Amino acid sequence: MTLLILHIVMMLVSNSNTPDFIQEYHKALTKEKEQEFIAKYEKSNEIDIKAYVVSFKMKQAKYERMPWNKMKVFTTYKNQLEELISKHPGNMNLRYVRLVIQENVPSILNYSSDIENDKAYLSKMMKRKDDTDYLDPYIKKNTSL
Repeated sequence: MTLLILHIVMMLVSNSNTPDFIQEYHKALTKEKEQEFIAKYEKSNEIDIKAYVVSFKMKQAKYERMPWNKMKVFTTYKNQLEELISKHPGNMNLRYVRLVIQENVPSILNYSSDIENDKAYLSKMMKRKDDTDYLDPYIKKNTSL
């Protein structure tokens, strides 16, 4: 019983430090919610937020009817994500988003080359106490780590 209470308290405390956009991102389970998220946050200049906006833009390829449109949408936003990561290689949110995407996209898209690198980086960062600790439970839940 004590462990259950401790677990609940820890979840409440960690959830209170989680930015709203992270919580909203993980609750957006439909195309409409994804598009609402994009509309709400796409003008943000904050790199952490851009990571999630770009990932939902990549996911919009799923809703395209024509295969070449799917590929065009996916590739356009994949390139944006890669550009953000090249400019901000130490950003945990960018690396987390890329890992989730690479672990979940169909292999035909050939987008899996950074899985091991991102896993190693995120694993190392999760061992540190820092201002991104709120992300650790999401990483554990949504990736193979």
